[in-house]
Amino acid sequence: MHKLSIYNIYTIFIFGGLKYRHVDLSKKSGKRGKMGDFPESIHLRGKRVSFVIDTRGRTPSVLYWGKLLRQQSSTDVLPLLATRQEAKCAAVDEPPLSLTPTLGQGFTGTPGIELISDNQAWSTCGDIIHVEQENQHSALIKSLDKHRNILVVHYLNLDPQTDVLALSTEIVNQGDSQVVVNSCVAATLPLPASMTELTAFEGRWAQEFHRYSLSRFLGSFVRENRKGKTSHDSFPGLLVHEKHTSEIQGPCYGFHLGWSGNHKILCEQLSDGRAYVQLSELLLPGEVKLEANESYRSPTLYASFSDQGFNEMSANYHQYVRQHLLREHINKTPRPVHYNTWEGIYFDHDTATLAELAKKAAALGVERFVLDDGWFKGRRGDFAGLGDWVVDKAIYPEGLQPLIDQVLAQDLAFGIWFEPEMVNPDSDLYRAHPDWVLSTKGNKQLTYRNQLVLDLTRREVSEYLYQAIDAILAEYPDISYIKWDMNRDINHAGDGFGAPAIRQQTFAVYALIEKLRTAHPHVDIESCSSGGGRVDFGILAHTDRVWTSDSNDALDRLAIQRGCSYFFPSSIMGAHVGPKDCHITGRRVSIEMRAAVAMFGHMGIEMDPRDLDEHEQQVLADAIALHKKHRELIHSGGLVRLEGAENEVRFGIVSENKSKALYSYNLLAETLRYAPDKFNFVGLNPDVSYQLDLIWPSKVKEYSTSVLSVVDGQVFAGEALIEFGLQLPILDPQSALIFELTQIN
Repeated sequence: MHKLSIYNIYTIFIFGGLKYRHVDLSKKSGKRGKMGDFPESIHLRGKRVSFVIDTRGRTPSVLYWGKLLRQQSSTDVLPLLATRQEAKCAAVDEPPLSLTPTLGQGFTGTPGIELISDNQAWSTCGDIIHVEQENQHSALIKSLDKHRNILVVHYLNLDPQTDVLALSTEIVNQGDSQVVVNSCVAATLPLPASMTELTAFEGRWAQEFHRYSLSRFLGSFVRENRKGKTSHDSFPGLLVHEKHTSEIQGPCYGFHLGWSGNHKILCEQLSDGRAYVQLSELLLPGEVKLEANESYRSPTLYASFSDQGFNEMSANYHQYVRQHLLREHINKTPRPVHYNTWEGIYFDHDTATLAELAKKAAALGVERFVLDDGWFKGRRGDFAGLGDWVVDKAIYPEGLQPLIDQVLAQDLAFGIWFEPEMVNPDSDLYRAHPDWVLSTKGNKQLTYRNQLVLDLTRREVSEYLYQAIDAILAEYPDISYIKWDMNRDINHAGDGFGAPAIRQQTFAVYALIEKLRTAHPHVDIESCSSGGGRVDFGILAHTDRVWTSDSNDALDRLAIQRGCSYFFPSSIMGAHVGPKDCHITGRRVSIEMRAAVAMFGHMGIEMDPRDLDEHEQQVLADAIALHKKHRELIHSGGLVRLEGAENEVRFGIVSENKSKALYSYNLLAETLRYAPDKFNFVGLNPDVSYQLDLIWPSKVKEYSTSVLSVVDGQVFAGEALIEFGLQLPILDPQSALIFELTQIN
């Protein structure tokens, strides 16, 4: 590995501005460590959360993570209160549950570090030698195994505004012989005994972010991903909570690995009663080999605690994304409504047709036109052209400028689609450089959408891609948006030397995107991977939006967007109104329902607007206008997911001062009862009054006169809206209602 790798550059980017200095903490504690002076504990404080590290042992471990401990005396007595005794038929000295428990400590659970070397690195166990603490929110701890010359560095940061923990672990080989890193967890975080329930996230293409729940058990819950990207199947996130924790009450912990490659999630219950969570990059055999003075640093684990249910936990993550991952202009400017050409025309490109689509989209209120797949050389389908990033003169004889000019004339911004990491065998690039793809000797490449994966770890490949994309952006400076796609798994992840390359490939993708953003800072970039196959904090640090799913089916999207919302704010979730008959599920959903669902993300449309009848045009124009009116609230307000029956989805968006709110009720299928339940407007201020207005749809189809005729436009006490609620009307399946609440006094 290189001394200054792509990862080192990435780490500097993520932790930019977070500098550590050495503090002489021995004067504060009076304790003499085995190899240095340091305090007996480190207390990191957030707004509502404390994170306490025990440094009395050889290696650091988490002593407490939960509600804010305001008194220092509370922290001081924790080690006494945590005293454990020798158990029957067990080790006299119980192996600690450290930040990275090791086999050298005698730990019989899942090790936090697994190493191989000629110097018995497999049994490494260091001693704390150095503690640095910049403030009450961040710390760095170094532990050294002087017998095996292995240094372990733990980076800890508790964000003071959002209470999100950012944790990572670094391994430094200070010896002369090579060390192979099999695994290194970002951190090992213990769980209170009451946290017995797990909620994981799973799915497939077009069905991402579905929740799966189970109770903790003796042994290990493990989910592994080897697809070379974040994946549709196994999102690197986990919730751990008490049995009765809900969206609005009860304690819970959230865990997310900010990493776009392979990963592993583990929750283990030991027979001694202790339980913990580990998240880590899943390394392929021999993927990381450290020579003398080289290092490996894990991806960052982002963790959030709440004692007020999942909504508060999600709010922590949403604030963190806005404040630390997104660029400043993304938060400060309205997110433009998209028109994407994909499900409208697919590969059937011609300038006249596209100009007509732009004109019709603009008439609906769209603000950005995105030219999807099909504009470059030889691209008549998904079987050819990937890698040849030049405008196809057979379709665009004068280049893209005539189309761009017509799009701009409609007062639309212009965006374009790339899939830089892939190549079709039927392309000039592959014919010239068949060795530029990831592969493994003697193994036939798996057929996957007629494309192979380029080896971006090769400097010449990344440089070619940068120059090709940069040339397009330079020739057409009015391009202000890129949809960056990645449409296949990485099955044979071998580089030019036959070595496993997922880790370095991931860093190369980050570096390429960042280089382009630096050169063209006005260009926003969307992360798409056949929909939600690469949605994580790692890629989001380098992009500005994610394509949540390839399914534009509104009913599917309700579950997908709800699952995604546990970690990601609505402002970055692409949500489009698709065709009347969904191209993936074949289901027909009304324009009112499709618009209501798309309205609560980064809204767009993806269809052929020429197919809309007069009614649909009017409804869609009204929906876009309504979204624009409320998008500041939608994209910056606090999400309140509400409990409901299996056949419905309920949620709200509430402003920070609770003076404005939108609430959405979505009915998927008929209820088993004659009438539905009440709708409780949880999240409002109980001490003020609100005007209640039904703002969507403009006309409700009803069997008989309902509550809507008597409450619309009326003023009610917040307390009554929260505690008593509103009797919901009887609706047809696949219907949605959106209410606006405005504080009156």
